[in-house]
Amino acid sequence: MAGAPVPDIVVGRLPLYLRALVQMGDEAKEVTSSQQLGDRLGISSAQIRKDLSQFGEFGKQGTGYNVAFLIGQLKRILKVEKIWDVALVGVGDLGRAVAHYAGFIDRGFRIAALFDSDPAKIGTRVDDLLIEDTGTMVESIRARGLKVAMLAVPARGAQVVAEKLVEAGIQAILCYAPTSINVPANVRVQYIDPVLRMQQMTHYL
Repeated sequence: MAGAPVPDIVVGRLPLYLRALVQMGDEAKEVTSSQQLGDRLGISSAQIRKDLSQFGEFGKQGTGYNVAFLIGQLKRILKVEKIWDVALVGVGDLGRAVAHYAGFIDRGFRIAALFDSDPAKIGTRVDDLLIEDTGTMVESIRARGLKVAMLAVPARGAQVVAEKLVEAGIQAILCYAPTSINVPANVRVQYIDPVLRMQQMTHYL
């Protein structure tokens, strides 16, 4: 059906393609094929071609894909051709590690604001960022015009913080808290819980 939304599972594979293509670019590879890309990722070449065809024609049969061009197209589709400023809520051990992570900036994201409710942390710094009080979070996020947030608070407080983020105008939340949060349908949530993934793996051991 023309104009039908692209399935989430397809969008979810695009960052994998982008990461592999960037690695190819770092290796000075100028052209690749769906087969070569699939061999790196463990995804069939037919699936890669089908996924990319949802967004247009990016290669020619027999000649493959221009790596730099396809990187640019995927960045455009994923809207990471620009840098997104991100709010990080929760600066405990996990949050501090996330704040220190250097791999965001060259992939389209920058930690721009830190928030915590612990009086011992408020007013201190992580690198050059000041940890702000979650009590002023809504106004601070609104003033900055932020749309993306990471949630690294304990599970018991995640829902309340998520509601404040929505109130502040956040439209996308990456949730590290080991729980599910309820947000309006127009707010996108992704979860990262390593324990869930390990539980999946141990089933096969």
